[in-house]
Amino acid sequence: MAAPEVPAFLEGKRRGLIARTRRLTQLTPRRVGLRPQDMPYAPSQNHFDAANRRLREIAKRGDRQVARMNNGWDAADHQQKLTSMAMVERVVDRSRRSFGMFFEIFSQRGSNFAPALAAHDAIAVDCYRAVRQAAPGILSKPLLKPLTYLEHGYSPATMRRGVQLARLLGDRNPFPVIRIPWDRDNPWQAVFLHEVAHNLQADMGLWHENRQSVTRRMMSAGQDPQTVSTYGRWHKEIFADLAAALLGGPMAVAGMLTFLAHPRPRVVTYRPGSAHPTGYLRGFILAAMLERMNFPAEANAARTIWRTFYDTRGGHRIPPALIRSASNAIEAVVDEIAFQPRRALGQRALADIIPFTHQHEVAIRRGALKLGAGRLPSELAPRHLVSASALAMSSGANVTTLSDLVTTHLSSLAAAERERPLIDHAAVA
Repeated sequence: MAAPEVPAFLEGKRRGLIARTRRLTQLTPRRVGLRPQDMPYAPSQNHFDAANRRLREIAKRGDRQVARMNNGWDAADHQQKLTSMAMVERVVDRSRRSFGMFFEIFSQRGSNFAPALAAHDAIAVDCYRAVRQAAPGILSKPLLKPLTYLEHGYSPATMRRGVQLARLLGDRNPFPVIRIPWDRDNPWQAVFLHEVAHNLQADMGLWHENRQSVTRRMMSAGQDPQTVSTYGRWHKEIFADLAAALLGGPMAVAGMLTFLAHPRPRVVTYRPGSAHPTGYLRGFILAAMLERMNFPAEANAARTIWRTFYDTRGGHRIPPALIRSASNAIEAVVDEIAFQPRRALGQRALADIIPFTHQHEVAIRRGALKLGAGRLPSELAPRHLVSASALAMSSGANVTTLSDLVTTHLSSLAAAERERPLIDHAAVA
């Protein structure tokens, strides 16, 4: 016979657990702390609705688990009761994690960083619209726009639409989320274009086709098994680098190289199993992309910088096979990912659906001159404004004035379209 305090203890735990199962089912602008003046930068109602649908789905799982626990409660022994409560607790944990992620992302729109976040939203949307305009049938259905938020960490990162997140115990992300480090909130970071490109690759259905094509190309070129496997593992990051080059041109490549430039030991070290290409090879992949985009002077400058910083004749920590194959492998992988037709793209290449021309580069350089003089080149697409801003900044423009000018413009674009939360054909007409 159990002591009388044991059933009372278990019942108290059960009742408290049930009370927590529906605590986190609804997010509203008011609940995350957004004020009327914050609403121009706030996520759309569709984003709130998508988050709330996910929270309600989790709550329904909790209801089912509570019903199972209650149905067998009287006949269960102590350990069975603890186990059934643990199963409910797991669902509560899912709810807590999802609610916390959405709350964190949404509530930042009530901070001083809100205009910068909205500005980055506008850049991301423009990257999608570039594809819509060049190839209207590729993204055939309306898509909920990406949202940007700030977090600690050195590098930007993304959580793709529909991907299962370990952070959410395997639940899927309802819309793309792009993380920016707190100190990278100025709108001239080329690495942001790289993160948007990851989402484009997923939404265009290129994830598996891209890897298969890279692997086949490496094999047909006679590369050794290690090289074939390695470039296959690197395919996502190489795609994002090459797409970023097409989204922003030579200045985007310059920005990526700036991001990748570290002390020599880090750049010439190979990390087994990493999804990111070794920094040494990645720099030359970007230079090769500039060459294929018909910017030979910029390509040569990139190679000169990289060879000056990272002369492998002095030693390196990269498998010899990757060094020996580098010249042929880099040329092949750039061609395969950016310039070969894909079924998912309607037998067009990536360079066809994200076109970047010398006219675009001329407009970017003219825009940089205007920005340096404190004037806004409003004719530039937001994705090209990233490159123009980077060029103006590197040419000596006042950083604070430049940031305020560009952020205000881009955040106003985002505010004007807040009630059009879906990227669709109507939005680019």
